Amino acid sequence: MLKINHNLEDALKAYLILLDKEEYFQAHEALEEAWHPLRESQNPMRHVVKGFINGAISFEHLKRNRKNSHINAQKVIVSYERYKHLRYETGEYRELFGKAYQKIETLKSRHREVFDILVS
Repeated sequence: MLKINHNLEDALKAYLILLDKEEYFQAHEALEEAWHPLRESQNPMRHVVKGFINGAISFEHLKRNRKNSHINAQKVIVSYERYKHLRYETGEYRELFGKAYQKIETLKSRHREVFDILVS
């Protein structure tokens, strides 16, 4: 059942905590619940939120270490790369998106062998 959360601030805070715990799928889920209302309302922040959702899920692919996990992680991180610059346009959530950006970039640096082939 689709869960909806209209509180983006709390979703971002949960996302950050879950990233720290390396619970990437749960981080993805927490933020996706807040993304659905943004998507439906055509809110401009829907793109940056979707990018961060995909940023988290790319690390879940690596964590699960299944066949083609590196390829899947590379495919999914593209959405994050495409929209990460929009974090500057998020108004009251700018600080939280900045923290999320730092966490994703740190994770990417830990997996250079996977992400260095991508052009940022």
